[in-house]
Amino acid sequence: MHRPSRRRPEFDAARMYEYPQHLRAALDDLPAAPGVYIFHGQEGALPLYIGKSVNLRSRVLSHLRNPEEARLLRQTVRISHIRTAGEIGALLLEARLIKQQQPLLNQKLRHHRQWCALRVEGSLPEVVYSKDLNFATEPGLYGLYASRHGALEALRQVADDQRLCYGALGLEKPAPGRACFRAMLRQCAGVCRGDETPESHRQRLFTGLEGLRVACWPYPGAVGLVEREGAEQQIHVVRNWHYLGSAQDAAEARQLGQAAPEFDADVYKILCKPLLSGRAEIILLQA
Repeated sequence: MHRPSRRRPEFDAARMYEYPQHLRAALDDLPAAPGVYIFHGQEGALPLYIGKSVNLRSRVLSHLRNPEEARLLRQTVRISHIRTAGEIGALLLEARLIKQQQPLLNQKLRHHRQWCALRVEGSLPEVVYSKDLNFATEPGLYGLYASRHGALEALRQVADDQRLCYGALGLEKPAPGRACFRAMLRQCAGVCRGDETPESHRQRLFTGLEGLRVACWPYPGAVGLVEREGAEQQIHVVRNWHYLGSAQDAAEARQLGQAAPEFDADVYKILCKPLLSGRAEIILLQA
């Protein structure tokens, strides 16, 4: 006789779900507009969760109606929000608040991490760290990784795609005078046995890395990215791929832009495309 499998523990909260009536009042002042929302627990404790949306009201409602979030909803005492002028502002503010307030249920952006990248010295790639280099201004960096392991895995993927030699890249130590094992499998184009020149191998390495290139900060100082949503306007102040805050006018933005911050990989990922595409409205705040 077939017996149904026992219900997994993670589904117990959904089974016990009840609509959080105690949070209905939090919906009264939530606009259908972009911004960041915060689920608060007991007074004085860390926030439970911080999120962002282009429609705050709709997004928070989806939380309240989700049985899988029953545990979060039972612990939540109140919900606050901060309005922004658009999606970019919401993304930037969310990342900043998570780092500052360390909410219990936001794991991805909670911790300040030391970032790694790949750099090629001569023909040999190496892993470099943001504690040693300013990633905002250092040329010739490829990829942003949370660990050395992640950087080396990315290098292996480039090698596989371009049929590069693990030995020539320093990923393996082949026996002296012998070709690498991958060359026998035709997974390496054979620089290790003279089938191609080291220069050809190096060129294909850079071809494979090009899509991972980290863009240097393209301005002489701080800039303001102007974002508008209806009557709302904000100037998001950024320098060295680091978000310094949002202002209502250029004078306030220039004050924020006086800081000299370090590279922030999360801000880089949010702003790289908008800033480098030329589609964003930019104000130069410093010469």
